[in-house]
Amino acid sequence: MKATQALLASVALLACNGALADESRIRMTDAPETPALIANCSGCHSLDYIQMNSRFVKRAGWEAEVKKMVSVMGAPVSEADAAKLVDYLTREYGVAD
Repeated sequence: MKATQALLASVALLACNGALADESRIRMTDAPETPALIANCSGCHSLDYIQMNSRFVKRAGWEAEVKKMVSVMGAPVSEADAAKLVDYLTREYGVAD
C-alpha cells in the first residue's frame, strides 16, 4: 500500500512539473526598488499577481497587502523593505486616490 501511494505521489509531482509558471516574460517596472520587490515577493508567488491586481489597488490597498504578506503569510520582509515596496507598488502599479 505504501509503495502504491509513493508511486502515485511521484507521478502527480511529475505531472505538475509542466504546470510551473514561466516567470521569464514578466517584467516589472524598472526602479531602484525592483530588486527588493523581486527578492521579497517572487519566492512565494508569481509577480504577475502584482500586475493583474494593480489596476484596482490604491496606496492603502498596497499597504494592507504588504502587511498581510508579512504578518499573516510570514514573508520575511524587513520594515524598511516593506516601506520601499509600498512606495514602489503605489507609484508604479497603484491607482490614484
